[in-house]
Amino acid sequence: MPFELIEAAVDSRLSRLGVDKIDLLQFHWWDYSNKQYIEAMKHMKTLKERGKIRNLALTNFDTKHLQELVEEHGIPIVSNQVQFSMLDRRPLNKMVPFAEKHDIKLLAYGVLCGGLLTDKYLGVRDPTETLDTASKQKYWYGTINEWGDWQLFQKLLRTLKEVGDSHRVSIANVAQRYVLDQPQVGGVIIGARLSKGLHVNDNLATYDLKLTSEDYAKIDDVLNQGRMLRGDCGDEYRRYA
Repeated sequence: MPFELIEAAVDSRLSRLGVDKIDLLQFHWWDYSNKQYIEAMKHMKTLKERGKIRNLALTNFDTKHLQELVEEHGIPIVSNQVQFSMLDRRPLNKMVPFAEKHDIKLLAYGVLCGGLLTDKYLGVRDPTETLDTASKQKYWYGTINEWGDWQLFQKLLRTLKEVGDSHRVSIANVAQRYVLDQPQVGGVIIGARLSKGLHVNDNLATYDLKLTSEDYAKIDDVLNQGRMLRGDCGDEYRRYA
């Protein structure tokens, strides 16, 4: 992969942003059998050294290939954006221990399972026929069904509601705080549908929430009744590739 190609792409983003340095450049690569991602990251490291990039980051890399870039090729990665929720705790298996070793932060998405981990779905019937976004379909079939069933999911929502009520916050706040409290998590990414409202004030309540050991015991008791999702970060995008 030519250096000029990578530099042109970076220069294009600098121009569009109207800045002289990109604060955080995130890089995604679909097919690990195509080793050009190593060369691309080496070029980006050079551009970082030349002052065009402040920090290098990844999205949906698994632990094996993150380790390859960091330990074998000396790429200074500061974060990896991965799917991480109380139902999808795969990052705890391999990613978190490696991230702790190298001080790499995790940016978590899918924290609310496409909006299913919210008050809106407490007490409703199996939503299979009413999943109105691709995101909800993804997390219903790929996360909730892999972890348990709708009956168990409702039990979890009731527990989160009980915990949330004790702190005067929402189910979404509890779900976000749970992930934010996990090792190496640097932030959570919460999606919003502009036509449906941004939930800004509700999301801000997450920062003042402190879950107790009793809260965690109640939540984990339900979570452990389900199945641990298998695999590593990013596998959900590559298992059928």
